[in-house]
Amino acid sequence: MKHLLLAGIAFLALSVPASAHVSLETGMASWGSYYKAVFRVPHGCEGSATTHVSIEIPEGVISVKPMPKPGWKVKTVTGKYAATYESHGKPVSEGVKRVEWSGGKLPDDQFDEFAFLARLPEDKEIMRIYFPVTQTCEKGSVSWSELPKPGSDAHELKYPAPALDLMAPHEGMDHSHH
Repeated sequence: MKHLLLAGIAFLALSVPASAHVSLETGMASWGSYYKAVFRVPHGCEGSATTHVSIEIPEGVISVKPMPKPGWKVKTVTGKYAATYESHGKPVSEGVKRVEWSGGKLPDDQFDEFAFLARLPEDKEIMRIYFPVTQTCEKGSVSWSELPKPGSDAHELKYPAPALDLMAPHEGMDHSHH
C-alpha cells in the first residue's frame, strides 16, 4: 500500500502547473547549427481545446521551415530582418518571422508538438534566445511571452516564453547518454 501512496505523491508532483508551460523539447543547441525546434503544448486554456498556435521567430534565427501537421493548416509570416545574414553563401535580409498552425483541435486532456527547422544565430554573444508563443483556444488564449528580468528567476514567471540556450558544439553535445 505504501508504494502506491508514494507513486500517487510523485504523480501529483509531476502535474503541478509549472510543468504545464509551452516548452521546447530540446533546450540547448549549438551556434550556427540547424535546429529542429519542437514546441510542446501540454494543455488547452482552462479546459478548452487549443485551436491555433503562433510562434514568433527571434532575430538571428533564419531559414525557418515549418513541419506540416496532419489536420492543421500551417502558415508563415515573413518580413525584414534587423540585420543581414549569410545562408548557403548568399546574403539574406528577410525571412520567416512567425509560424502559425490553425484549423486543428487539440483537446485539453491531450498534448501535442509543433515543430520547425531553422538555422540558429552564429553570434557567440547570444547565449539564450526566446520564442514567444501565443496559444489560442476555443475559449480564451495564453501568451507565453514573459521574459525573465536580469537577475530574476525564470521559474517565477507565470507565462514564460520558451527559451533556447546556445553554446559551442563541443559543450553538452555528447549524445551517448540518451
